[in-house]
Amino acid sequence: MKQMQLLVACSLSVWTLLSTNLQPVQAYKSTKLFFLLSKPVISVDNLKRSELETIKVDGNNSKKLPPQLEQKPFLIAAPENFNPGLQVQPPLPKPPQNPKTPLTSPEPIKPFAVLESIDANFRNDADNFGQNNLFIEPTFQFRLPNGNKILFRTGFDFFEQRNVESISNIPLQIGWQGKIGEVTLQTAAGIDIFDRLPTAINFNAKVEAPIVPPQVSSSGRLLSGVILSINLDKEPYKFNAQTLDNQISAWRFGPNLYWQIDGDTSLFSSLRLGNYSDGNSEIQSFSRLERKFGQFSVAANLFTWSYDRNVERTSGYFSPPDFLVYNAEVAWEGDIVNFLRCRLSANLGQQRLNGEFDNANAYQTRCTVKVSPKIEADLGYSFSNVRNQDTGGSAYSGNSLTGQLRVRF
Repeated sequence: MKQMQLLVACSLSVWTLLSTNLQPVQAYKSTKLFFLLSKPVISVDNLKRSELETIKVDGNNSKKLPPQLEQKPFLIAAPENFNPGLQVQPPLPKPPQNPKTPLTSPEPIKPFAVLESIDANFRNDADNFGQNNLFIEPTFQFRLPNGNKILFRTGFDFFEQRNVESISNIPLQIGWQGKIGEVTLQTAAGIDIFDRLPTAINFNAKVEAPIVPPQVSSSGRLLSGVILSINLDKEPYKFNAQTLDNQISAWRFGPNLYWQIDGDTSLFSSLRLGNYSDGNSEIQSFSRLERKFGQFSVAANLFTWSYDRNVERTSGYFSPPDFLVYNAEVAWEGDIVNFLRCRLSANLGQQRLNGEFDNANAYQTRCTVKVSPKIEADLGYSFSNVRNQDTGGSAYSGNSLTGQLRVRF
């Protein structure tokens, strides 16, 4: 009897508990919820399906679920309810992926130096005494990122002279040019390689500064200014084959002065002091005053040259103790056609050698051809009877063929 009473009490208790939990469910989709709670769930998959179905019900009605249904149902048969360590953890959210940074093109690598220009010089000097000197020397100019310049000069030189074995020469020189404020600095050093002579060293340096700041017109024409430069050179004296055969070299030092008096008048003057490897020394000066009248110009030239000793017979170079040349020059320069510009000049004067005077005449022509906006070529020819040899009473005449090719980049 007591067992029967205990059974009835337990049944009433369970019925009371179930009826309490079912009241809110009946208020909201009681049939669906009863199906979910009464369906035996013994796996995680069933749990997931039941949750999805509950969410689907909410989506169909577009209403917020009651708080009782937002709680996860307590499923007694699920094994994770007995061992919290076995509870199925929700999947971890994926870490936020950093958006790919757009690939930016790297800055172009700036070259160490950029080729700016090539100046190829050509000169062939000959006289009526069998002396011939040929110079072919291109100069490559590179610009650095800071505006300074690197210059490289090379080429081929050839020297012929009567009764002397000819000599070939390859000059190699590298230089630098830059500015410090208004002062321009330039220096270069290299070697001269000969076919049958020892290699020789060459060196030069130049410092140039404006004494009076230049005034330039809007068209780029120099109106006024004074520029002073100091020059130092050391190299084999390439006067002729005999001088090179005797391995004569020279140090030369001195200033240059350029004065633009006005837009049409200018004065240039230079002084050189020389010291030679054979013990000789020199003093050389040159001055030129020029005035322009449109396409025409007139100029006066004065040149002096003196040595301590006359060593022409032993060392091979012209070394007069007293040499003076003065002359007047008349010139014309203008455009023949739009791509051809020429200059013609004539010099008339006198020269004095060892106290004796003689006429000094020279004629020169030079034309510039514009091949393209960045390519120009010069070709010139000159004839002169101004001595560069002590020939006694014999008449002297020399001619020179010159040229230059300029390429700008």
